[in-house]
Amino acid sequence: MNDNNRFPAEFVWGVATASYQIEGAWNEDGKGESIWDRFSHTPGKIKDGSTGDVACDHYHRWKDDVALLKKLGMKAYRFSISWPRILPEGTGEINQKGLAFYENLVDELLAAGIVPFVTLYHWDLPQALQDRGGWANREVVNWFADYVAIVVKHLGDRVSHWITLNEPACFVAGGYFAGTNAPGLKDASLAMKACHHANLAHGAAYKVIKSISGPDSQAGLSFNVDHIQPASDKPEDVQAARRMAGRRKNMYTDPVLKGVYPEFMRSYYGRNFPEITAADSEFLGVGVDFFGLNHYTSNTVEYAQDNPYKDKKVRQPGKYTAMDWLIHPEGIYHTLMDLNRQYGPIPFYITENGAAFDDKLVDGEVRDSDRVEFLHSYLAETRRAMKDGVDVRGYFGWTFMDNFEWSHGLGKRFGLCYIDYATLERTPKASALWYSNLAKTGILCSHYE
Repeated sequence: MNDNNRFPAEFVWGVATASYQIEGAWNEDGKGESIWDRFSHTPGKIKDGSTGDVACDHYHRWKDDVALLKKLGMKAYRFSISWPRILPEGTGEINQKGLAFYENLVDELLAAGIVPFVTLYHWDLPQALQDRGGWANREVVNWFADYVAIVVKHLGDRVSHWITLNEPACFVAGGYFAGTNAPGLKDASLAMKACHHANLAHGAAYKVIKSISGPDSQAGLSFNVDHIQPASDKPEDVQAARRMAGRRKNMYTDPVLKGVYPEFMRSYYGRNFPEITAADSEFLGVGVDFFGLNHYTSNTVEYAQDNPYKDKKVRQPGKYTAMDWLIHPEGIYHTLMDLNRQYGPIPFYITENGAAFDDKLVDGEVRDSDRVEFLHSYLAETRRAMKDGVDVRGYFGWTFMDNFEWSHGLGKRFGLCYIDYATLERTPKASALWYSNLAKTGILCSHYE
């Protein structure tokens, strides 16, 4: 067996999910309304008109789901906690039934030999806090820290791997600038405040985790980082690509990992560019114990005067997913190498990687060879980065099962397990069986069967 195809014995194999995308039970057992409850219930916001009211009904089917994870040989499971399920109003009185759900889930995972990786915020802010300004209100830093303290106090004796925020660049840009995600606002000034406060919130949460859960706990942040390259060597295209990377990556990675914002973005944002106050400085540059990388695609960028961003993507030849994202496996290699040079050496977990395809259930099977090919190629490039010195410690496929894909609704299938939304029956796809073999052996094979 070629050693390039063999992952270390201690490598962590898992899958990832998010609370709003799978749990359902949106108003049961004392749970408060989230911004995604409000957004998905607003006509015209979700492309197929669906909501996350039921989603995969994981809230009621969690025992069976853990049993399936065990059967597939998963070593770890990354899931998120719904803030409004714990604190219906965002602050104040704790919903004990909400806490019990996650305590039971963690206990079941541990009993199955599966390590829980807990994401503390995966986009479902309590609507009550959005009514008070949400991420654009500086108080959100304190609200988040208080919520994190509650969760860590109750789960910290059993959970040692924490992710503070998932993809802040996405929930800020989509929620506060483009309006395509909850809460659906389009205000550049609010977006930049939300950006700054998300960075501060990570620092505050990191300190809370360390103070409660102890120095042996591991706390990171999941950044979404695509590979971005200029369309040409023209200075305007090079700068356009740099700006896109600045918006999507450096405005979050630099303050969290270096304690400063990228100066090259100051003129771009003008008066909205964050200014660090004395009160802010204690929460920036706190760092991470591991870098959570969410990676899906690569983008080629050129200058565009008529675009508000002053840049635009150039469509490249090649294969695309059902999300119309370019399949470019080398992108994850270059992304890992670039991040390691900029911020390393630092431990990495691939906390999300996967693809949506138009899967069909035929005679009880989903033969998704395109997804097997995708996963194999991206994991081969991840292994290459490891051979070239990047400390990658684990991989979480996105996602465990088909789910509510945000503004796309139920129509986009990323799952390793197929969900029949009429019956909610789970059917492992061919990709799940392939990935299960990889998790059990640590050997990367291209075989479909």
